[in-house]
Amino acid sequence: MKEPVTPQILLVDDHPSVRSGIKRAIESAGMSCCGEAATRSEAFAQIAHKSPDGVILDLNLPDGSGLDIVQWIRKHSKEMAIVILTMSDEESHLIAAMRAGASAFVKKSAPLEDVLASLRSALSQPENFNAAGLSNVLKKPDAVDVLTPRELTVLHALSLPGTNSQLAKTLYISEATLKTHLAAIYRKLKVSNRFSAVTKGKSLNLF
Repeated sequence: MKEPVTPQILLVDDHPSVRSGIKRAIESAGMSCCGEAATRSEAFAQIAHKSPDGVILDLNLPDGSGLDIVQWIRKHSKEMAIVILTMSDEESHLIAAMRAGASAFVKKSAPLEDVLASLRSALSQPENFNAAGLSNVLKKPDAVDVLTPRELTVLHALSLPGTNSQLAKTLYISEATLKTHLAAIYRKLKVSNRFSAVTKGKSLNLF
């Protein structure tokens, strides 16, 4: 009889104290932390190198959006569990996480038991999305007009220094594609330029 396989979990958060607390919790629950990352680039490298069974990650990382990581994982794996753990209360972030392919969306203020329950559920059914209050969010008429995961990633990039050309390279897209995303962002946020988009995004707690 084979021994049960211990799930290998990667933690992605720029706060060491957060990673430490979650690591203790998942190991106490019989799972293993196979690695840690504090940035988007570190996360990509760790995921590619270790192929974890699950990833717990924050949305806001120093070098970009966690939604980029979610989309990248889903391009390569339908089986990997992806739990978003964030301080954000924004319904737009919840919708964007669901659209990007996350398995669960949990607030950092939630008890660790909720985080573990979401992780277990995600490991068993990675393509099923669960989040507290999801049904109420989906009932709202404006739920469909929030920024897409990619648009949120672009909006986050706009807050960083660099020209449009430089930002496009950072996002691995052409400048023309970036401009297409900017047009959609400006329309949805009802603004006309980069500065206003960043200001409006911050006021809405989009990053």
